[in-house]
Amino acid sequence: MAKARKSAKTVSRAAVARPVLRAVKGGRNGKQAGKAPIKSSAPKPAAADDMPIIALDLPPAKLNPAMAAYFKKCQDKLGFVPNVLKAYAFDMAKLESFAALYNDLMLAGSGLSKLEREMIAVAVSSQNRCYYCLVAHGAAVRLLSGDPLLGEQMVMNYRAARLSKRQRAMLDFAVKLTAQPWAVEENDRERLRRAGFTERDIWDIAAVAGFFNLSNRVASATDMRPNTVYHAQTR
Repeated sequence: MAKARKSAKTVSRAAVARPVLRAVKGGRNGKQAGKAPIKSSAPKPAAADDMPIIALDLPPAKLNPAMAAYFKKCQDKLGFVPNVLKAYAFDMAKLESFAALYNDLMLAGSGLSKLEREMIAVAVSSQNRCYYCLVAHGAAVRLLSGDPLLGEQMVMNYRAARLSKRQRAMLDFAVKLTAQPWAVEENDRERLRRAGFTERDIWDIAAVAGFFNLSNRVASATDMRPNTVYHAQTR
């Protein structure tokens, strides 16, 4: 009996001296006790940000000849068709009206330069936090100004940019018209006159700001997604 107890003590001491080894995370073959090996895999490519273009199920209509030609012109000139046009393409009347108003306000003759009009678009869209328009028109500001920094400042906070007095007065007016339209008074218009804007220019500032307030709200309501190509332009 004494011999058996002695033998048991010897075994116990041996077990303390030689603990049982267990597999640990990161050991050979990356195995863990009782678990399958961890398999490594390449990261999956990110899903396209603009698929689908909008959150509403509105099948596109057949383009009429005028809009088919317009889409081709966009493809030839830009290398792509802006998603906002595709979003409106479920209804030819709405698409034609949107395109006509956009082209008149943003591209036709005006006392405002194309860059100034794009700056208004971005300042208004920043106030409204419109993802589509900030991406698309932020890219336009970078392109027209040749200044990526200005494009980023306009998206984040136009007040951080080193603007001319003319530009600052223009954007202050557009943002006030966006945030507090009921508060716009004669002294706001007079400030624009002192900055060198004509009566027609003031109309154009208001019209561009008004258009993008409309566009921002439709884009936000439908979760409209900008073409991914915009993100990398003029960086």
